[in-house]
Amino acid sequence: MPRVKRSKIHMKKRRSLMKRVKGFGAGRKNLLKVAKVADIRAGMHAYRDRRVKKRTFRRLWQIQINAGARLNGTSFSKFIGGLKKKQIGLNRKMLATLAKEKPAVFKHIAEHIK
Repeated sequence: MPRVKRSKIHMKKRRSLMKRVKGFGAGRKNLLKVAKVADIRAGMHAYRDRRVKKRTFRRLWQIQINAGARLNGTSFSKFIGGLKKKQIGLNRKMLATLAKEKPAVFKHIAEHIK
């Protein structure tokens, strides 16, 4: 078989890797072996944290809804239970936005639930 030198492909892979690790610290930005490991780990954390982000936002929304509910004399669990009983289809993100930006509308919903 003829010899294959791979220079174009090798350089293209290396360039794309170096572009991805640009801004990393120490040898992780310019040493090939270290950069490969850093890139793999960065990808792993990015994948995991895209899922963690959803959990974090849901927790934040629940805290904001709870604060709004307590201002209107009820707890988070009673508020959500009342929403389900009355079949009001608002998700936590919308409720948190209402509690934070339009407290009058949130108060109207809270009174409707009681």
